[in-house]
Amino acid sequence: MKRNLATLAVAVTFALSAQAASVTFTATGTLGGNPEDVSATVTTGAGFITVMLTNLEANPKDVIQSISDFFVTVSGVDTLTGTTSTPTGSLINIAANGSVSNSAAAVAPWGVSISGTTATSTTFLLNDLIGPQLQTIIGPAGAGGVYTNANGSIAGNGPHNPFLDGSATFTINSATVTDATTISAATFSFGTTSGNNLTGTPGGGGGGGGGTVPEPGSIGLMVVGALMLFGGRARHNRRRERREY
Repeated sequence: MKRNLATLAVAVTFALSAQAASVTFTATGTLGGNPEDVSATVTTGAGFITVMLTNLEANPKDVIQSISDFFVTVSGVDTLTGTTSTPTGSLINIAANGSVSNSAAAVAPWGVSISGTTATSTTFLLNDLIGPQLQTIIGPAGAGGVYTNANGSIAGNGPHNPFLDGSATFTINSATVTDATTISAATFSFGTTSGNNLTGTPGGGGGGGGGTVPEPGSIGLMVVGALMLFGGRARHNRRRERREY
């Protein structure tokens, strides 16, 4: 029994160590007189960071309500592999009357760079504004699937169409990031000019919700502790049964 418990504990700890840490950030606010409501789920693993950006602001009026950049700060002095990241997501065109159609265009890459480092952390930047094609992330349409509030910066705007529809997922490759890398901060940027920023709140605020997933090592220790406790009780019960017999 003791050997079986020890083997199971090692197997569970090994399996959990392969998991990644994840944090969801949300942000709400007003930029240029227009409301914003966004979320981002950031996950670190062995050699990568994934970022799922979601725009929750329905029936937007202005392009300043679309997501165009994202900063994420993680622990460690990390490196970067590659300078672009092509997201997974769907593209839509928004016509002059606010109606929506699927776009046949290819999803364009966003730029990836290291925007700042300290002795203990690295900030990565996902940037749509560097081109080659502007494809910001827009929130859902209004009633009937039509962007009834959209002004000329969205509806029928050639340079700003197509938009990424609702959400997009990116991968940042970094050989120095691991599943033990922690995620400490995030900033969302909006519109077609830089500087329209909102600071993300981890695990709360806005419509996205979310939170921090416990580190795999901690989960593993809890599982091992529970198994050891179970094993100790089992041995105690066997000794008591022998005495009673």
